[in-house]
Amino acid sequence: MIDFKDNKDQKNIIELRGIGQSYDNGENWIIKNLDFIIEDKPAQGQFVVIMGMSGSGKSTLLRYIAGLQKPTEGSVKVNDKPVDDENRVSMVFQQYSSLPWMSVLENVGLALKFQGVSKEERDKKAMEMIEMMGLKGHEHKFAQYPTLSGGQLQRVAIGRSLLANSEILLMDEPFGALDVKTRLQMQDLLLDIWNKFHPTIVFVTHDISEAVYLGDDIYILKSAPSHFVEHIKVDLPFSRGREIKREKRFIELVHEIENRMVDIETIS
Repeated sequence: MIDFKDNKDQKNIIELRGIGQSYDNGENWIIKNLDFIIEDKPAQGQFVVIMGMSGSGKSTLLRYIAGLQKPTEGSVKVNDKPVDDENRVSMVFQQYSSLPWMSVLENVGLALKFQGVSKEERDKKAMEMIEMMGLKGHEHKFAQYPTLSGGQLQRVAIGRSLLANSEILLMDEPFGALDVKTRLQMQDLLLDIWNKFHPTIVFVTHDISEAVYLGDDIYILKSAPSHFVEHIKVDLPFSRGREIKREKRFIELVHEIENRMVDIETIS
């Protein structure tokens, strides 16, 4: 089990303490005594990847941080404040989450509407984000398939989340349903976003190569009940391009993590 130690000189941007999840009044625990801490690194950000077998609780942890679910026990804080209706984080899902009866422009600016920003101002900011997401010319289309492709719909979701909160971006297997070419393009887009905004990104994936390409830190969950058993620092250059996937250290990391994932059930 990983011991998440406090750094008194560093503020925590995300903090889960003593988390437990039971759906039968404590008869069985899906998650038990789990801690998860991500330090805040202003003007730098970080890219944290969570991996683990299906059913280990990866998506559930993101739902806690997003305020979509409360644990049975334990505390969840974002920027040192408890997560509640006033302090929550947007999330990008694997399933397309845009509102199909609204345009791309309306979807991207949705959070600003809830914040009471005037239509003129939110449309201006939403258009800036739409251009950044490579969606210019699609702003008045309905955000639905097949009017937009899967990759375009995920760009809408990412733009909406960034406009809602550019400090933290939660992503639950966001590229899992995309074809290989689109997935690679979306990975590069995400690196561009990270370099521009320097957010803290918490990213769930089953794809080891994707985790190594994108991540700074990779955490592996073990189930029954869930807790973190591995922390891998990705010792690759800060600035990455697709050519890095051919380098020796990248290939070594993929193989190392693959071996750890295979042996995960023997880890205490």
